[in-house]
Amino acid sequence: MNENGHRSTPTRDGEASRLIGDEGRRRLVMNPTSGGGDHREQLLELADEHGYEVVETAEAGHATELAKAAAADGIRRLAVAGGDGTLHEVVEGLVEADALDDVTVGIVPVGTANIFARNVGVEDAETGFNLLEHGEKRRIDLGMAGNEPFVVSAVAGLTAETSTATSAALKERLGSLAFLYTGVKKTIEFESLRLEVEAVSQGTQTTWSGEALCALVGNIRQFAKEGGQSNAEDGLFDVVLVEEMPPQNVVAEAAAHRVFGKGTEHVVHRKASQLTVEGLDSEQIVFSFDGEVSSHDRLVLHATPRALSVAVGPSYEADPT
Repeated sequence: MNENGHRSTPTRDGEASRLIGDEGRRRLVMNPTSGGGDHREQLLELADEHGYEVVETAEAGHATELAKAAAADGIRRLAVAGGDGTLHEVVEGLVEADALDDVTVGIVPVGTANIFARNVGVEDAETGFNLLEHGEKRRIDLGMAGNEPFVVSAVAGLTAETSTATSAALKERLGSLAFLYTGVKKTIEFESLRLEVEAVSQGTQTTWSGEALCALVGNIRQFAKEGGQSNAEDGLFDVVLVEEMPPQNVVAEAAAHRVFGKGTEHVVHRKASQLTVEGLDSEQIVFSFDGEVSSHDRLVLHATPRALSVAVGPSYEADPT
């Protein structure tokens, strides 16, 4: 342990990890149980090779505290080893520390779905380290749901319920397909949401109200091949509202991978810099922010343009369309 109580990776000569130059210290926040939980030794070796000291999460929410500590310690390059949930916690910590302008984040993908990593062109753990050291850095939009940040997406309804219901064992066995599997099963028993959604874009407001299976707000996430990836640097959310439909229709659309596509009946698309989602019934709505779940009866979301500095791969395009 170092003087701050953090575990430091030993270097090859047995001394504590070196602190690198004028551009600031490097640190890795590692979730040792993310994904299959078999990545720890590999990441310790990579961290040693690239000169990163290592801190490990011990429980849910710990990555937020570790990110705040990194900001206070003057860390300038912060690698995040985990999935989208670990990244979410780290960004939450940087927001709370008011450190978004000071820290560049690099994702080291070892989670189950790794949605963010795929969308910024990071293929594996070693690539993640290399990009944070030598790759292109871009500033991408950050979503805010009230006071809570999200990087990938915010979802309400069926997909949020699916995130909660999908077991760790099923995610380990099926990867990202586990969410689709669970979602199709839950559709049979799911009661639709009665929502009012106000979207604001370039000063123009549009309102949708009715019964929906889910409302999806993409900051960088690709919801469907037909829809494409959200533009991560335009200050706008890609909003998808999936209206109530018979369960067999959802099953058929999901099997065809078009349930969120632009050409699908019962699907409404919007662009928005600000979004208000309100339940028309008294029951609270379950939301998932990058996989982290909470409940609200009314929520205002807004996009903060180019707020987060991240290392991206050569396949990344801000606007793939």
